[in-house]
Amino acid sequence: GRMSDKHTVSERIEDHALERVPPGDRHNWLQISWNTAGIVTTLIQIYIGATITFMAGMELGLLTGLCVAIIGGALGWGLGHIAYRSGLAATVMSRLYGFGVKGSLITSAIFGFIIIGFIAVENILLYKGFIYYFGLEDTLQNQILIYGLLSLAWIALTAYGFDIVTRVASITLVGFLGVLIYMMFTIVGETGQPWREVLNFGVQFSDAELAEAGALSTYGKVVVAVNMMMGPAGALALVDADLGRYARSSKDIGIAAYIGNFFMDVAMVGLGGIIMYAVVHYSAAAQGISTEEARLLTSQSPEHVAIAFILFGGWIGTVLMVLAQSKAQVLNTYSSSLSLTNLFDAVFSWRPGRLFFVILANLLAIGFLYGEILTFFYNFLKILGILTTCFSGIIMADYFIVRPRLGHEDTDRFGADYVNWAGVTSIVIGFVLAHYVLNDLIPIEFLTSLAVSFLVYPILRIYVLKPHYHSARIE
Repeated sequence: GRMSDKHTVSERIEDHALERVPPGDRHNWLQISWNTAGIVTTLIQIYIGATITFMAGMELGLLTGLCVAIIGGALGWGLGHIAYRSGLAATVMSRLYGFGVKGSLITSAIFGFIIIGFIAVENILLYKGFIYYFGLEDTLQNQILIYGLLSLAWIALTAYGFDIVTRVASITLVGFLGVLIYMMFTIVGETGQPWREVLNFGVQFSDAELAEAGALSTYGKVVVAVNMMMGPAGALALVDADLGRYARSSKDIGIAAYIGNFFMDVAMVGLGGIIMYAVVHYSAAAQGISTEEARLLTSQSPEHVAIAFILFGGWIGTVLMVLAQSKAQVLNTYSSSLSLTNLFDAVFSWRPGRLFFVILANLLAIGFLYGEILTFFYNFLKILGILTTCFSGIIMADYFIVRPRLGHEDTDRFGADYVNWAGVTSIVIGFVLAHYVLNDLIPIEFLTSLAVSFLVYPILRIYVLKPHYHSARIE
């Protein structure tokens, strides 16, 4: 039957935010994959892809992307499996595994911050696209109008139309990829670049830029690329858990997690690189400037991705770009509202309902627009990679190692701690070691944070900071 037959509107908005998802509401891998792939097929991922391939060259960029996709998929499957078994959203799950009821405020705050950051960044790119498309001035009035309308759209769609969005996600995803491929052929055709070169271009950044990023050697390039990609991959693992609670089986969420990671770290890296490479050559010819000048212009401002859609995709490309961004924005709003719901429940035992947090997430995203959010956000991607992999590792270590070892798998009986100090301590140790202490020795920082999660956390939890269970407080 349809959703509305069996649920009231308010139940539909709540969407089991703080409770287990019943078996009747579960989906197969294909239905979930439209969402895991839908949340990553966005302008920002195309831009990250272009940055990585410009820095490392196409071949190395794709190879690194494939490695990150394999690791990210494994993280997503691990967390998704626990979500499938417990039926709980990522941050609510962290109460039982790894952090405790009050301790889950750490996962909620950081995950919420990441996803709201993504909402803000994607909004900026859409805004720049609209300004360009309609030939508007970048005035405060236009900012208020466009950002206001975008936020209202995400709120309405997330609150009332989540089902519709997941149904339409398939169409927008296929359309978006279709337009990307069409644009690729159009741009390459117009620039007359040989395909051999376009599909396999080398490093585009100057030696000075590479030196500044620490990416002069092949090893250096791989390190920078992995550190850039692990932030979104770690965030996607937590999103996989939010979606994995809807899975019918562990395999369903496993497949969906790998599909999402493949789209993010292979498809978007390849397509992003090719399109931006072609755009550089196109603008150089069109504006009569050197390719080097054109590349500097393009690679420094992510909105060129949005402008490329408008230039080469025509009005169909523009519409599909907006729809593709919309599906991702709705999924971002959805996940951030779940983490805010958990945050306020864990810290203040306050439950105003998920709609309130859908609105709050979008208001906070608007707050992010002022200040240098874009620059800050890119620098923050590496830190996100450490924190999100650390969370994922601790939650998995608790579920797969610690609870079975202590004989505490039955969470209904044992419940959760108020604060799981072993988990909180491990996050701090993992972050400090990865980012400040071992960063020269192990420059791929998420490796350190994962190792700490799986080695330090179990020892602390089993022998030092032992469990003090209270009720699970999950109705």
